[in-house]
Amino acid sequence: MSANPDLPDVVRRAFDVCRRAGYVSFCRNETGRLLAALAATRSGIMAEFGTGCGVGTAWLRSGVRGTNASILTAELDPRLASAAAEIFADDPLVDVLTADWSTLMDKGPYALLFLDAGDPESVGVDRLADLVEPGGVVVLDDFVPSQMWPPVADGRVDILREQWLTDERFTAVELMVAPDASLVLATRR
Repeated sequence: MSANPDLPDVVRRAFDVCRRAGYVSFCRNETGRLLAALAATRSGIMAEFGTGCGVGTAWLRSGVRGTNASILTAELDPRLASAAAEIFADDPLVDVLTADWSTLMDKGPYALLFLDAGDPESVGVDRLADLVEPGGVVVLDDFVPSQMWPPVADGRVDILREQWLTDERFTAVELMVAPDASLVLATRR
């Protein structure tokens, strides 16, 4: 978590906030650079479910061009949400909510949706598919790469990853962002 001069200012600020808050769970730079590139292609509403201290949101914001896009992000922990809100206090394009991510369920559809691969019940494709506009993108983060099919994690079939990669509503791919990390990138048909 060093102050890398190659990072966009907003991302450096987010890392500083994380450091001060003692928060070490955040979006990897490899994923963040992909988020910035994807955000640069989007207009409309983007969302992050589970803000933490705002590093993922900062990466999204670093890619936004113009004022035809906005970012909604929700964090349940009031201390973390407050820390993230500090980063974007003067930014009219970012709204940090102190709330469970499910409060964003009725604010879509989204042009881009970023979230961690958590509980399959919460982030399953059936629950989230209608939140993404046609042509919209879902980035589902925090997978361990799997070189087999069906994908396996912790000695079991990774049903969540399998669902996202095979759902007919999306064109999806698993991308390794580092030797120990992958994500699913899915575009709504």
